[in-house]
Amino acid sequence: MSYTESIGSRTYRFADLKTLLAKASPPRSGDQLAGLAAASEEERVAAKMALAEVPLRTFLNEALIPYESDEVTRLIIDDHSPQAFAEIAHLTVGEFRNWLLSSTTDTDALTRITHGLTPEMVAAVSKLMRNQDLIAAARKRPVITRFRNTVGLPGRMSVRLQPNHPTDDVKGIAASMLDGLMYGCGDALIGINPASDNLAAITKLLLMIDEFRQRYQVPTQSCVLTHVTSTLAAIEKGAPVDLVFQSIAGTEKANASFGISLALLNEAHEAGLSLKRGSVGDNLMYFETGQGSALSADAHSGVDQQTCEARAYAVARKFKPFLVNTVVGFIGPEYLYDGKQITRAGLEDHFCGKLLGVPMGCDICYTNHAEADQDDMDNLLTLLGVAGVNFIMGVPGADDVMLNYQSTSFHDALYVRDVLGLRRAPEFEEWLESMRIIDARGALLGASAQQPLLEGAQDWMGIA
Repeated sequence: MSYTESIGSRTYRFADLKTLLAKASPPRSGDQLAGLAAASEEERVAAKMALAEVPLRTFLNEALIPYESDEVTRLIIDDHSPQAFAEIAHLTVGEFRNWLLSSTTDTDALTRITHGLTPEMVAAVSKLMRNQDLIAAARKRPVITRFRNTVGLPGRMSVRLQPNHPTDDVKGIAASMLDGLMYGCGDALIGINPASDNLAAITKLLLMIDEFRQRYQVPTQSCVLTHVTSTLAAIEKGAPVDLVFQSIAGTEKANASFGISLALLNEAHEAGLSLKRGSVGDNLMYFETGQGSALSADAHSGVDQQTCEARAYAVARKFKPFLVNTVVGFIGPEYLYDGKQITRAGLEDHFCGKLLGVPMGCDICYTNHAEADQDDMDNLLTLLGVAGVNFIMGVPGADDVMLNYQSTSFHDALYVRDVLGLRRAPEFEEWLESMRIIDARGALLGASAQQPLLEGAQDWMGIA
């Protein structure tokens, strides 16, 4: 089905829904690279006007990637709930935007329609929204998950402690981990990106974190972010695996480029559940995504990068994850050119994920060759804090020495919690207070109060 829209004497024609969505997207370098972007601002406005008139039902009848050739499309269509959709089935995309922003649409209403939404619907409506709209709507849709603590409660924001090391040196990682804990970070998880997929090295890291967690009774979860097949091998060897990690994308072909399928993810999910390591819940999958991943694998099938990203959240939602992280500026300026595009993408991803019932966090980051700096990241950090993001990254000095990119630091987490009055996960906050790392208000105590724990942990880790 084609779509048309006139502006003055000029009429714009869009060949199909896929083209219309791409032309309506805010500017970004990835869509320009793929030849999908609007040729002018006027064409973009025409596409937005035409998109606003599209009934939501259309997305159930016009697949962007054929059902027969893509298992992500099949997942989206087969898991769609007509009952949940019924409340909004009469709306167009533009009317859906108005409904989302209405003061009468609350958390209960957004929760009711979750499984009636497809990624394409939420991607479409996001293209009609200003940044403040994305923030306001996402803030109304908390997504709460549980493993050893509870993440996503309103008024709270968690931090993934990311103590990476370029050679997987256990003492170096332990030192960064302890540093982050002393700043009150780590309630989302302690998650290490390993320098290699060596099973012995992965197991050594898992054992180190688990021994520390048990020694000090830390109510958090650990993860070594290796390929899911390596995690399965670690589980088979009896390693203490908490969260099961995998990078995912929004098309079958892109996931195949990662060496995964829905069947493999299901196998990993079942293996993780079999360990029964969660104490307050069993959400145990950890997924990472990012706009541009399908395009970089030449697996986007002509779909714009933001819609492809939203489709990845359907994959995530299937496995009831504990955390989903959009690594927003990591892929580089070929896909998100500058600070403005990175900011917009982070807000879009958070909004789309939350509407789909996914526990969204964000690695607020950029590569050194992007037209962005730490001020841009401060802006996005603040905006996402207002929007109710589930978690952010805590990287020593905001500079990841293994992955070579810029993220957010332990101090950044202190800043956003202070200015927005955000607390940590309740179980973790109680532990921090019991260990005299924070006071009853959540503020850090002085070094003298922390010294006994610090000295004991350093001695145990052999890093004194």
